[in-house]
Amino acid sequence: MLNASQDNSQYQGLPPTTFWRVAEDIPKPLQWSLMVISVAIPLSFWWLLARFGGVEEVFLPSPSQVVQALGRLWEKGYLLQDTIASFFRVVGGFFFAGLIAVPIGIGMGAFASVRALFEPIIGILRYMPAPAFIPLLILYLGIGEEPKILLIFIGTIFFNVLMIMDAVKFVPKELIETTYTLGGLRWQVLLSVITPYVIPNIIDAFRINIATSWNLVIVAELVAAEQGLGKRILLAQKFLKTDEIFACLIILGLIGFLIDLSFRGLLRLSCKWAF
Repeated sequence: MLNASQDNSQYQGLPPTTFWRVAEDIPKPLQWSLMVISVAIPLSFWWLLARFGGVEEVFLPSPSQVVQALGRLWEKGYLLQDTIASFFRVVGGFFFAGLIAVPIGIGMGAFASVRALFEPIIGILRYMPAPAFIPLLILYLGIGEEPKILLIFIGTIFFNVLMIMDAVKFVPKELIETTYTLGGLRWQVLLSVITPYVIPNIIDAFRINIATSWNLVIVAELVAAEQGLGKRILLAQKFLKTDEIFACLIILGLIGFLIDLSFRGLLRLSCKWAF
């Protein structure tokens, strides 16, 4: 009988299969096939359950009914109007959060003194659920656009700051020491070494955290809004239009997916050295 080491040695020489390659790319045809399957299987299961599962339409509309609801919302102008309203709220809140998070995050990662100053308060604030601020925001700012944008700002800035700070911590010290050796100044280290090095991480942090913005804008619109996908979902719920709820959810998912692809494209175009 072969012992364990002999048995393992027999398998070490086997080439890895295409599907189970570790940390390697797979062929494009296989990649596209798997991506199609990832969507086709849930859609098929949904259709089968709605058609043969004995579930009433009010609880689970079929895919065709949801498509009809999308067409109905588009014809009435609600879909485009609500999508634009929600999109600009997300862009506004997230833009200001990113604008402030980048310098603070880089400063916290580069200087221990700045980190000691900001990290305790950020550590406390980031555990406060952003939706809990809604009553105060409405009390202070009313029910206009300002509280919705500020809610997104509050809900994303702290996570952006901490992720950027962590990225700066991993900048190789050799790069910084070499810059000083060549006569570089502190501001040159920050602008010419640290910032370019962490730009890919900043874009990736934004790509991850913008999903939180979409969650928060829907919560804000459920509470107080005249337009928006969250408001449309609330109205559909009141009148038991489940197909419209599904339609809005699908639009949210598609927008999020497109935003994710946009950030990936930006990363590849602007940070080619990172690949």
